[in-house]
Amino acid sequence: MTDRTTLDLGPQTRIVARLAEGVSDEQLADGTPCPGCAVRNMLGHLHGLAVAFRDAGRKDLGVTTDTSPNAALPDIGPGWREELPKVLDELADAWRDPGAWTGMTRAGGVDLPGSVAGAVAADELVIHGWDLARATGQGYLPDPAALEASYGFLLAAADDPDRGGGLFGPVVPVPADAPLLDRAVGLSGRDPGWHR
Repeated sequence: MTDRTTLDLGPQTRIVARLAEGVSDEQLADGTPCPGCAVRNMLGHLHGLAVAFRDAGRKDLGVTTDTSPNAALPDIGPGWREELPKVLDELADAWRDPGAWTGMTRAGGVDLPGSVAGAVAADELVIHGWDLARATGQGYLPDPAALEASYGFLLAAADDPDRGGGLFGPVVPVPADAPLLDRAVGLSGRDPGWHR
């Protein structure tokens, strides 16, 4: 995480919402940097994680915070274009409360400190924003504060000897002088050079 106690996720949720708005219906079946995950599945995952981390921030624990993200391949519903920006806004609002960053909460069926859950939320938004942008040919500049939080979280996970490497797959080596986004993407187990 960064040196801050809290982080405004709003700038990054707005970036992700704009990326989603730029997705055409024809692109929904296209592949993404996540093997076996089409654009529609990535959008479904973003919706699900926005709901789960909104509720984790609110400490409203239940089905939405207990379900593993690997339980089923996510998909979009018919109203996703209206629903996704709404739940992304709600996620950002939940984490604007300093209480979200304190104590314990749960996401993906895992109990964790609020500060860690906030960093995970930032990471999910940054990395999946990159996934969506690359899959749909859109430009992508993540929020700098969210990117720093994502990178710090991924770096700590990669350095954890119990994990044996990256959090989402083997770390992809990236030059030390590469842009921070490329280094974060590499730590996530993705190739920063991935293109459709």
